[in-house]
Amino acid sequence: MVLVGRIGRPHGIRGHVLITPDTDFVKDRFKIGSVFWIQAPTGEKSLTLATVRFKQGRPIVSFEGFKSIESIAQLTGSELRVVEEDLSPLESGEFYHHQLIGSVVETLKGEHIGKVIRVEGSLNASRLIVQGARDQIQIPLAVDICVEIDPEKKRIRVNPPIGLLELNK
Repeated sequence: MVLVGRIGRPHGIRGHVLITPDTDFVKDRFKIGSVFWIQAPTGEKSLTLATVRFKQGRPIVSFEGFKSIESIAQLTGSELRVVEEDLSPLESGEFYHHQLIGSVVETLKGEHIGKVIRVEGSLNASRLIVQGARDQIQIPLAVDICVEIDPEKKRIRVNPPIGLLELNK
């Protein structure tokens, strides 16, 4: 399962909620009929999107079976996930954030830098947050710097400009 958003506060009294998206493809992901999974106290539960509109780029949605503020409020803070196979295919050289987390990062000379603990930013301006031996290091996810990315082997080789690795020390 892949995280695509989080359920925020209720919006109005008719079962709508504000979503904090965690995807670069917000309008493609949040469509009427889309199915999401959340972790409920009784196990995983599916939610089907009944309505959607966008306000300042964020979806305001309702789910089937939730018609009041009282019923939807219990879902506040829940993570919305989809099955990985339901993700849209990407162009060559593009990756989903979850594919890079856990990757070992090293220089072209084989010097170990650390492991990717998260990816921040959007499709056009992402950066790897790498846990090094002592510090976290931010590395721009740029083709000139991250010269080899192998999500299957969980390995990223970088050619950092002079001083990049020392910026966070």
